[in-house]
Amino acid sequence: MSTPASRLLSLLSLLQARRDWPGEALADRLGVSPRTVRRDVDRLRELGYPVHATKGPDGGYRLEAGTQMPPLLLDDEQAVALVVALQTTSSGVAGVDEAALRALATLRQVMPARLRAAADALQVTAVASASRHPEVDQHVLLTVGSAVRAREVLRFDYVGGGDTGPRGPRRAEAHHLVTWGGRWYLVGFDLDRADWRTFRVDKMTPKTGSGPRFAPRELPAADVAAFVAQRFTTINPWPCRGEAEVDMPASELARWAGPGALVEALGENRSRVALSAWSWDGVASTFAMFGVPLRVLGPPELVDAMHRLADRATAAVDR
Repeated sequence: MSTPASRLLSLLSLLQARRDWPGEALADRLGVSPRTVRRDVDRLRELGYPVHATKGPDGGYRLEAGTQMPPLLLDDEQAVALVVALQTTSSGVAGVDEAALRALATLRQVMPARLRAAADALQVTAVASASRHPEVDQHVLLTVGSAVRAREVLRFDYVGGGDTGPRGPRRAEAHHLVTWGGRWYLVGFDLDRADWRTFRVDKMTPKTGSGPRFAPRELPAADVAAFVAQRFTTINPWPCRGEAEVDMPASELARWAGPGALVEALGENRSRVALSAWSWDGVASTFAMFGVPLRVLGPPELVDAMHRLADRATAAVDR
């Protein structure tokens, strides 16, 4: 039987890996009684982990976001993946690269010796592209993202753009925050021009105070990916393009999805991404590379490719 300490770590790892866990399922995975699971959950709460419990026949547990950052539990692969990601970060958001270096130093300091040696063997020098895009101010990005989540009208000054129309602050219903070709964009309905527009976030200076809320409008396209693709004339050399919702923040996902991908923030830790590859199996493999839960949105060819990938992975470990 596992020790209480190791069982507590196993419970924390399970809660971090999945949003909702039925109590009976946790007990089965840990090989203990539901009563023991309840006691262990209470111990996690004492350590600062906000574990929410639901009662009833379908009751279970969920690890919620708290008011402070408790210690994280990472397996070996996750720790090494973070080291690589932090070394190669380039989000286009001012201050994030410096914060990534501080996070890397913190992570390395608490790593066990065997993982620290593996991390030190992966020293990467990220070379900036000659066509590096202007950085986006973190405060501006957060303000725009908050307006999108709250469905609020955003007032802002805008530098550049060939539009003709009323001078002064722009007013737009903030519908979607996306990345495209290494830049951040707001997709919104311009109230003064009565039309849909894409605004580069690095050219926006939001006004203080939130605007009124609005009812979501229907985009003049199948989805935001199709709308942005229509607005920009970027030529996509790959024949297969699929879309999925991914449990990863948009700022992090944008670093890995590639320059031709469209990433839309759906929440703090959830994004929608559309990306292309040379084949449907290539698209499926790219989505699997993210290493987090996801939900395929389409097309059917991508769904079939994901099933093929799952079958090959299962066959590879069952031999």
